Amino acid sequence: MRPPESPPENSTTLLARCDAIAGLTLGELAHMADVAIPENLQRHKGWPGMLIERWLGASAGSKPQQDFPELGIELKTIPIDANFMPLETTYVCYAPLLMQPGLTWETSNVRNKIQQVLWLPIEGDRRIPLAQRRVASAFYWQPSALEDAMLKQDWEELTEQILTGHVESITSRQGEALHLRPKAASGKVLTDALGPQGERIKTRPRGFYLRKTFTQQVLYNAFS
Repeated sequence: MRPPESPPENSTTLLARCDAIAGLTLGELAHMADVAIPENLQRHKGWPGMLIERWLGASAGSKPQQDFPELGIELKTIPIDANFMPLETTYVCYAPLLMQPGLTWETSNVRNKIQQVLWLPIEGDRRIPLAQRRVASAFYWQPSALEDAMLKQDWEELTEQILTGHVESITSRQGEALHLRPKAASGKVLTDALGPQGERIKTRPRGFYLRKTFTQQVLYNAFS
């Protein structure tokens, strides 16, 4: 078995590609794709996701659009424990800190990214060597009206603080489903943002993340 050479034609083909790798280990997938396996994920945090993207034929890379733009589907690999509980928050996209007024939840990149998600859980217990971690069954998800309302409320509250120059006062405790966290390789990386008086300030880049409590419910609804 080899990775596909072209993107999937439709959502059925994409899910069939997921079914073909379900139950296999990351080591088996890396070996068949001739990809080197890092010893750990400390410096290669996105490696499992990139490996899975290769096996599914994702084409977007790091562009601000879905991983499968032709299908309007975003891929989210999620590390889980033996009880199918998510082990970390799920990154959605960078937060623009110099937003243009008038941006709405409906036109935001966050909503665009999660309108239709292909969730693919992977064993993430650190006691399991990376190469031995198995891929679980994938499933499609679209936010329900209630979930969309929760995400919208969080996004609007966080965006309001960014627009009014209070990004520095946002804490990771804010947001019921969606929260904002620093997103950079190191604390030395800085970007422009608005300050309280409307002035330009330098601050750490931020990213929007889905909380573990939110994705835990998504997983529960899919597999219960």
